[in-house]
Amino acid sequence: MILQLKNITKTYPGVVALDNVSLDIVEGEVHALVGENGAGKSTLIKTCTGAITPDSGQIVIRGEEFTSLNPKLAEQKGIGVIYQEFNLVDELSVAENIFLGRAIRKGIVIDRKAMEREAARIFEELEIDIDPSALVGRLTVGYQQLVEIAKAISQKAKLLIMDEPSAPLTQTEAQALYAVVEKLKAAGVTIVYISHRMDEIFRLSDRITVLRDGQKIDTINTADTDLDKLVTLMVGRELTETYPVRNHKVSDEVLLSVNDVTGAIVRGVSLDIKRGEVLGLAGLIGSGRTELAEILFGYKPKTSGHVMLGGREISPRLPKEAIAKGIALIPEDRKKLGALLERSIKENTTISVLERISRFFTVDKREEQNIAEHYREAIRIKTPSLDQKIKNLSGGNQQKVIIAKWLATNPDFVIFDEPTRGIDVGAKSEIYALVNELVESGKAVLMISSEMEEVMGMSDRIIVLHEGKVTGELARKDFSQEAIMSFASKN
Repeated sequence: MILQLKNITKTYPGVVALDNVSLDIVEGEVHALVGENGAGKSTLIKTCTGAITPDSGQIVIRGEEFTSLNPKLAEQKGIGVIYQEFNLVDELSVAENIFLGRAIRKGIVIDRKAMEREAARIFEELEIDIDPSALVGRLTVGYQQLVEIAKAISQKAKLLIMDEPSAPLTQTEAQALYAVVEKLKAAGVTIVYISHRMDEIFRLSDRITVLRDGQKIDTINTADTDLDKLVTLMVGRELTETYPVRNHKVSDEVLLSVNDVTGAIVRGVSLDIKRGEVLGLAGLIGSGRTELAEILFGYKPKTSGHVMLGGREISPRLPKEAIAKGIALIPEDRKKLGALLERSIKENTTISVLERISRFFTVDKREEQNIAEHYREAIRIKTPSLDQKIKNLSGGNQQKVIIAKWLATNPDFVIFDEPTRGIDVGAKSEIYALVNELVESGKAVLMISSEMEEVMGMSDRIIVLHEGKVTGELARKDFSQEAIMSFASKN
């Protein structure tokens, strides 16, 4: 047994993050850790890496018992971690990032060539083609992920914790990640793997531990379970429909019409979206999906073309102007672009309507509270207090607060850009149901997603982009991954 957690408990004001959790990790296995957002996964791994101190319980590493760890001690004991947010310096080389804080020296001088040779050796072992002298900031997200893995290996990690490692990756990059995980396992590295992607959990793991509401529900052999059983353990109920059925007909009224729009990397895009419709926007990374959304929202400039909303031409130059016209955008990167992490849930929910609820430059606190309470109930935001900082919420609940912020503006047209990235199956189901409610009320939704199943499961039609141009349109009856990929990879 390489790691044992015994009766670990950790509480925060109003929240029991871990409730008497015990867990055994067997040397040489890939052990998956799953659960809804807020289940306690992040708290558990931070306990293992010394980022937090538990209130009670023991941590046992190869028979050596600790009541708590610190990051340096955890590293000395062979525990490495790759968090969702990379700990890399863009302006430094790959080799310099791998040995950051542990530079190889020749006397008092940093030996960059020695670091590059050692980095190259690690990459060769992993069968990865990365130039150790390249600047990290110029690498794709997928390669940056592999640099993080190489950094952990250089630290002689025997137990590697990977927190949502595939969340920001394309399908091709994810496949490369899986190959590396399998090579590490073959080399004797133990891996704790956290992911909301059930396909990779079943592909990579030997055993799975399920957490729910801070408690350990079960540890099971991967070969002895299936998706339905696992989801039921995670959410405490059966999710009978992954993608809820809509029972209304799409209106004949075109709400938004995009005609020959060019800007950023978008080139001559035309499309229509009707009231009551979910239009899926598919394509590979760099296809222009997000850029088109940002043009419609006034975040990036339109250099030519026309946009009609409700029969009137609009040309928002700032998001403020788009919001005034009834457009909302739930952005791809919720932490950088969607939330004020140091502000409360209440403030994040109402920031988009401050002018409406203010009198003489003073916010109406009662109205602010009422709006926040309404959306906490309406879209089931889990929190002990609306005054809690949004950064302390799970990813799924952060996303719900961001959605609430835009629903408060009462938009007609809502853009969801990667709405369920890094979110558990239970929260996904709730967001899908919310999308259905929006279109059933007569609004229109543009859904951008890199997950094929999601874009097919939620859309009435799909438009496919490649290098900024529309290369295909599919009616629901024609949806298939093959058809989408064919359009996504051609001019």
